[in-house]
Amino acid sequence: MGVPFAAYGAEIYLQGLADQRPALPTDPSRLEAAARSVLDDGPFGYVAGGAGGGATMRANRDAFDRYAMVPRMLRDTTERDWSTTVLGTAMPAPLLVAPIGVMSIVHPDGELAVARAAAELGVPMVLSTASSHTIEEVAAASGDAPRWYQLYWPTEDEVTVSILERARAAGHRVLVVTLDTWTLGWRPHDLDLSYLPFLRGVGTAIPFSDPAFRAGLAAPPENDLMAAVQRWVPMFTGTAVRWDRLDLLREHWDGPIVLKGVQHVDDALHALDVGMDGIVVSNHGGRQVDRAIGSLDALPGIVGAVDGRAAVLFDSGIRSGADAGVALALGADAVLLGRPFVYGLALGGQDGVRHVLRSVLAELDLTLALSGFADLAQLRGAKDAVMRRTQ
Repeated sequence: MGVPFAAYGAEIYLQGLADQRPALPTDPSRLEAAARSVLDDGPFGYVAGGAGGGATMRANRDAFDRYAMVPRMLRDTTERDWSTTVLGTAMPAPLLVAPIGVMSIVHPDGELAVARAAAELGVPMVLSTASSHTIEEVAAASGDAPRWYQLYWPTEDEVTVSILERARAAGHRVLVVTLDTWTLGWRPHDLDLSYLPFLRGVGTAIPFSDPAFRAGLAAPPENDLMAAVQRWVPMFTGTAVRWDRLDLLREHWDGPIVLKGVQHVDDALHALDVGMDGIVVSNHGGRQVDRAIGSLDALPGIVGAVDGRAAVLFDSGIRSGADAGVALALGADAVLLGRPFVYGLALGGQDGVRHVLRSVLAELDLTLALSGFADLAQLRGAKDAVMRRTQ
């Protein structure tokens, strides 16, 4: 029997006997509004905002509204087990913490708090290159928990290789390469406030602590912050990533490599052709290209084309356990949760992240159990677990 995630609901109800209520909302739609009340305009806009007029962000959510679970009755789902293994990483449920950078703008503990909360639950964390803390610091906070590393690809190979070596030495087992953010999209929330944390040396802990990066500076970042910023920003943004460059990563990373940001079947198939181990169907949460398709609309076609030859993960638009259930029913091997846990971080630090993760896991457990499924094998074996609405 797997972890009884739904028990979190019972814990909350029992708190009522002592006239206690949850400190944070259990409704994911209320998390954003609650976080807005505690964050300044710059940090909130950076997390909640998207590209252009927000059409892609809306498309992500609209895509979920076009699908619905089809519950089946009189099936014994009293005991459930959602554990799975993706690319060699065992996890209690097909859920990972998405790579989100500069988290110290919403809480001083930033990625350290997220790592500790995720580790408590055994949920793998994907650490962003734009972390507010170093690779080694976040790894120490993670303890023995599984962890993956996300790469924003520097233009200098020596720096790239050094960062990869550090990530591997710190226990990261899967490399996630973000493809869709080689330059920043048009983000009005940030532009209107002239707010970009990297220019203030926030979200730069990993490169600023890297020996290969520091070797190219006349003075260390702690002595000349702006010189370090001026070296880093053009190194990770402004130069397009190319397929033929993937050989460098394969040469210097001996574990699985996943490409994040795939929205087209041809790109997914090309990833297989060049030997990648997985992809993440994602549009960066609508932060990069406005008027792009919703990620969930892209998922079924990509799952069908890949046909089990590589791992297919899903990201962009997931706000709840029910959302995660739909993506899994459509064929995703696992899903990545983004903005909701950041709102939890803003509201309650480590405790807030834990609450959001437990809430999402509990709802995922209940949604699938009440739909007639007790494990992922049953869900993936069903052809009618989810249907597309006709209107």
